[in-house]
Amino acid sequence: MTSTENAMARQAPAGGPAPGRRPQPVPDGQVEQARIAAVRRYDILDTPPDGAFDRVAALAARLFDVPVATVTIVDTDRIWFKAAHGLEGVKEIGRDPGLCGSAILRDDTLVIPDTLLDPVASENPLVAGEMGVRFYAAAPIITRDGHRLGTVNVLDTRPRSISEDDTATLADLAAIVMDELELRLSALRALRQEQERRESERRQAEAERLRAEAERAAREQAEQDRAAVAAFASTLQRLLLPPALPAVPGLELACHYRTASAHQVGGDFYDVFPLDSERWAFFIGDVCGKGVEAAAVTALARHTLRAAAQIDPDPVVVLRALNTALLDDVTAGSRFCTAVHGVLTPREGGGFTVTVATGGHPPAYHLRADGSGAAWVKAVRPAAGMLVGAFRQAAFSRTAFTLDRGEALFLYTDGLTEARTAQGVMLGEEGLTGFLHRRTGALSASALVEDAITLLSSLPDEASDDVALLALSVPAAPDATVPTIAAPKHPGQE
Repeated sequence: MTSTENAMARQAPAGGPAPGRRPQPVPDGQVEQARIAAVRRYDILDTPPDGAFDRVAALAARLFDVPVATVTIVDTDRIWFKAAHGLEGVKEIGRDPGLCGSAILRDDTLVIPDTLLDPVASENPLVAGEMGVRFYAAAPIITRDGHRLGTVNVLDTRPRSISEDDTATLADLAAIVMDELELRLSALRALRQEQERRESERRQAEAERLRAEAERAAREQAEQDRAAVAAFASTLQRLLLPPALPAVPGLELACHYRTASAHQVGGDFYDVFPLDSERWAFFIGDVCGKGVEAAAVTALARHTLRAAAQIDPDPVVVLRALNTALLDDVTAGSRFCTAVHGVLTPREGGGFTVTVATGGHPPAYHLRADGSGAAWVKAVRPAAGMLVGAFRQAAFSRTAFTLDRGEALFLYTDGLTEARTAQGVMLGEEGLTGFLHRRTGALSASALVEDAITLLSSLPDEASDDVALLALSVPAAPDATVPTIAAPKHPGQE
């Protein structure tokens, strides 16, 4: 430390003013607290040298022809030099006793022509020390709201006086310093706002990135979940339907199944199975609802229909057994179903006798060629046929007819008749009857199913419900002893 620094570091004796010394003014506590807050606001303390403030100190020294000029900021317990011309190596000194500490208590310029004659200034380290300051003048740096941050000072080693114009010049230099502080503060605020804006944009971009990643992960997970659900539903659906229709001598069979949603297990079902060496049974049905619960009822219905038909093939007895099973099984809940159950008995010379009972299901259609290129179509409606599983005393009845050579039987679930046309109305039984009557294709099971699939595909929304199709036909040719079987189309197949 230089001798000048040593001199500036010494403090006045503690315990009050020396005899003959005028008391140094003491700042008001609240005023001083507000002033320090203003000093903090400008964020100038302990900042690196700045050319603008250095030029003010140099200009002051040149204008007043003094060896030392400074720009100071007065902190709580120190006087910090923002710029010091002619005072090398000194960054700060203690606040008491101090020249600058007194200057910030005034609104006007403080001028001490001879420091040795001033009771307060005479003991200042700059005066009493090796530097030997004899002249001191300081103009306060005053903010727009009246707070005195520090001073612009000129110091000389010989006593001297200055004019009013000189004091005004020193005040102007202090005002220039204040303007520079305001510019600096504005720049700092703009910089901070820009930093905050960039930080806000960065945080927003990061949040958007995280949100996009979360949404992407959620979409991927949802797609995986949907694929898993669809795979589960498809697998479960296949388990509820026969893997293939059997080969029935003298009969062609065809079927089709389409679900309204790949993610829901439908309640439609069908099957064809042997009763003995000659007779065959068939059924088609629709359980109310969808999903796993409906699938459980569908499995129960298929099992019951098969088991009951082996005991007593009478279609009415079989539907009664299914009605009882659905009502007694607690897992079925309040679910019911519609069903058509029939028995095929071969006739001598070809063809079959068909005995059918219906439980709340749409009518089957018996078709034959009428010689005009169109088809003769008759709805098969037993006299009674209530919903299966809805009422304990549900009534069912049977009807029988002959399925001769060149004739066909078409069965379906209500997803077909409830499909809507381009006019927004349901196809209905009347529309289906008209479609079957107008078709000119071969009267075979496979052609019937293919034409029905084409009909569904031509509708605007296809089908809003599951659709099951089952067709049986007797070939017209007398030598048609080998049956033709159309492979069933399960969910996911077209």
